[in-house]
Amino acid sequence: MSLPMPGHDGTEILFLNRQEVEEACRGMDLPAVVGRALVRHTRGETALPEEAYLPWTAPDGAAARCLAMPGALRNDGDGWTYGIKIINGCLSNPSRGLARAQGVIMLFDPQTARPVALLEAAYISAMRTAAVTAVTAARLGVPRLARMAVLGCGTLARAHLRLLPAVLPDLRQISLFDLDPSACRRLGDDLRAGHPDLKVVEAEGPRECVAGAQLVVPVTTTTSGYIAFDWLAPGALIAHVSLDDLLPEVVQRADLVLVDDWGLVAADSRRLLGRMYRSGDLLAPDGARFHDAPAKAGVRRVDGHLGDVLAGVHPGRRSAEDIVVSNPFGMALLDVAVAHEVVAAAAGSAALGRPLTL
Repeated sequence: MSLPMPGHDGTEILFLNRQEVEEACRGMDLPAVVGRALVRHTRGETALPEEAYLPWTAPDGAAARCLAMPGALRNDGDGWTYGIKIINGCLSNPSRGLARAQGVIMLFDPQTARPVALLEAAYISAMRTAAVTAVTAARLGVPRLARMAVLGCGTLARAHLRLLPAVLPDLRQISLFDLDPSACRRLGDDLRAGHPDLKVVEAEGPRECVAGAQLVVPVTTTTSGYIAFDWLAPGALIAHVSLDDLLPEVVQRADLVLVDDWGLVAADSRRLLGRMYRSGDLLAPDGARFHDAPAKAGVRRVDGHLGDVLAGVHPGRRSAEDIVVSNPFGMALLDVAVAHEVVAAAAGSAALGRPLTL
């Protein structure tokens, strides 16, 4: 499908604010959109250049950063969608009553390369992250998945809990934990109000939260691992969204380890899997080791990509007892895929979006 957008004369750009993006996403099957994009990535129908990362220390001493992430993918027809997500964040923003991260997604005209659409990015970014977890849980979770643990009770937790109860029909219990007890209570109260059929538990600690969970979703800002292998129930699926919550032993001992894109993981030296790769404690999916890493015996290899499982290239979970780690680094092409659908919805509605003159 070609993307209907205004401004092909190069004078206008379609702008959608957060409210309009949310409205366009309402009723959209986000897991299906993300799932198709992941399969296209496996089939080589995408482009994912390197990210640009600009860190700095804010005047109040908090860590701040800018990420610029381009991506492209083939559409349902013969065309392609090209775009970029720019997402900035500062760890002290919540203390000011602000979201930790905010940014924009820009889509480009395939012929002229001119920008033709500009969208608020934070909502799309959070919801496509949750959609990846939903796809992962549906394909790699145990049958009749009933118990879920969420570590961290901020924006990403709320995005996941906006989406997952609807796509996990057997879900019966959600355990929550946050270092800020008030955030945990607020999320718990909201969940009980919105889902009175679910048992919501506010755990005393991370281990208590994870205990017995069949799906573990860490969405924190930690840079230090704390989840141990013996915390996990047989058959647990860990959707390792925030990328640093697991101890290395979980990666080493898991029955299945998948990533969304090995190139992104391997290029990053800050997150757990990238650090393990550099230290020689993890091998690439093809068995290669990092060029400077020492040779070690018995090193664990990444099993493959999530898109491989969705495309039927990899069998995925082999047993209901398997411990499965999905480590989604986060691909901008997924944001571009969702933005494409948002703009297509806006093109069919006079109430969504407005043109801005360049």
